[in-house]
Amino acid sequence: MKTDGKTIYAQSSDIKSRTYLEYRRDMKKKAIAELETLEWLENKVKELNPSANHVKVYKSGGDKTLWFLRKGGVSRKGDFIAEIDDKKIELEFQYAEKTDLQFYDFKVSKVAKKKRGQRVPIENKFFIYIHKPSLRYAIFPAKWIVENGEYGMVPAWRSYAFRVPKETFEEILEPDTGLEELWKKIDAKVFVLNFQHKLIDINKEKLSHTLQAVIDDNKIVEIMPKDLDSFFKICFILDNVNKVPNNANLWLVYLLTYVDNRATLEEISKIVYSIDFLYSKIELKDNELSQVIEKIKILLEMVKAFYKDDGSYQSSPSATPVDETRYALFSINLLEDLIQDIIYYYPSEATVDLSPIIKIYENVEDIQKTYGFLKSAN
Repeated sequence: MKTDGKTIYAQSSDIKSRTYLEYRRDMKKKAIAELETLEWLENKVKELNPSANHVKVYKSGGDKTLWFLRKGGVSRKGDFIAEIDDKKIELEFQYAEKTDLQFYDFKVSKVAKKKRGQRVPIENKFFIYIHKPSLRYAIFPAKWIVENGEYGMVPAWRSYAFRVPKETFEEILEPDTGLEELWKKIDAKVFVLNFQHKLIDINKEKLSHTLQAVIDDNKIVEIMPKDLDSFFKICFILDNVNKVPNNANLWLVYLLTYVDNRATLEEISKIVYSIDFLYSKIELKDNELSQVIEKIKILLEMVKAFYKDDGSYQSSPSATPVDETRYALFSINLLEDLIQDIIYYYPSEATVDLSPIIKIYENVEDIQKTYGFLKSAN
């Protein structure tokens, strides 16, 4: 791989199968479930503490603001904090989607700390566990896991954990009618997440045709960034080979000039992808940050303006509503990520115009209607 700031040269063997966006998608599935569960969980804590004057539940942990960290890593803090009068407790959130589990597994670092060679349950640490197939739940302290679990290897995790046998764990599960509606919301957003993410594979396929000669003849492909499409291709290839262009800050400033109110949803998706790629590789200066924030707000409003009453999006008569909706959802997905990332990494006066994202895809006009449109179109 070679770049000189103007031209990209790439061999087909450079293209890797998994990008940072795939990692982010996987992390976001749990974030969707957590953020959608928050209101239900707060009501449940209120039910369990009827005499309390004050009950508040809010997100905590390493993903309190971000749904994924640039450098990865796992926080030992709970996913939620519950304030019950003058007391605070940590709540760790887990859920199961399978019915044939023989053990319910809990990471050791989330359950206990080592003291004098022994694993001692973390105090004021509770778990909220939802069993999706049966629409049942349980809330229990970390101590219960230590007392009822077996320390053993989890093959899927390739690490040790506390493993509670199925018979023991399912005895404490209780039904809740509100879980059915909750999981409808979660399922709709996870479906939308997977649907829009397929644009990555679609673009990989399109690029593979461009690189067919490289694959067949082991030649080198040359792309000149003379327009948005070629600029996007460069960013896409660099992203897939984990490379950073020279003068990436200048690339980003130049890219922002492509933001135009005449852009179609497909063009917007290419601009947003390229912004996200370049943004994640650099540190922004104040003037660059201001420009990025301004363009993010403009792009988000542009996408939202293409929403239709049936839940779809349309900007061009030559593109299908399904394709157009994929471009729109893909763009909203990355724009919300950028907003959260900027608020977290650049907590300055420049970010006062950006409102934190409370729920993923909150900028989709009607997520259930869009979900219904996509399901009916398949």
